[in-house]
Amino acid sequence: MKILAAGDIHGDTRLAEKLARKAEDNKVDLVILCGDLTQFDSSTANIIGAFKKRNQKVVFVPGNHDSAPTADFLAEAYKVVNLHSYSIKYKDVGLFGCGFANVGLSQLPEDEIFDTLKKGNKYVKDAKKRIMVTHVHPEGSLMGKLTSFVPGSKGVKKAIDKLKPDILLCSHVHEAEGVEEKIGKTKVINVGREGKILEI
Repeated sequence: MKILAAGDIHGDTRLAEKLARKAEDNKVDLVILCGDLTQFDSSTANIIGAFKKRNQKVVFVPGNHDSAPTADFLAEAYKVVNLHSYSIKYKDVGLFGCGFANVGLSQLPEDEIFDTLKKGNKYVKDAKKRIMVTHVHPEGSLMGKLTSFVPGSKGVKKAIDKLKPDILLCSHVHEAEGVEEKIGKTKVINVGREGKILEI
């Protein structure tokens, strides 16, 4: 299974088009968007549309620049899956997620972040591979050391420790784009604006 994962589009329609072309060129099975699709809820046009017009399968979580109503609107308008507090199975891969962050527009308490991920994991725990999708990075991670003003999430770190997903995809820290690290047995990847191709 081939995935294109990206985040922090921030309403940039040219970037969305570029990512959709990258997904098409690489013949990916699934596009995963890790939040901050809009710039404080403005510029929703053609962010997901760029992928849908190519008939690409898209799942996403909202980020700290996206509100819950905007996330619901995007999911409904484009018939795509919002993974926040939700999970799906695609082939042998289980995906579950928690959007927003521990800062910003739709701030979540750390215990709610963990509980949301725990709930989603419950439905895919027997999948051959499990991918956890968040916007915010885990507390204590290498990517957190590359920013002085964006705190990592205790809830995401607890979910890694307790749920042990195979992969965590996140974005949020622009300076950490492309950084990969291992936390326990979980591979943690900051997918960034340019997007990352993964083969599972």
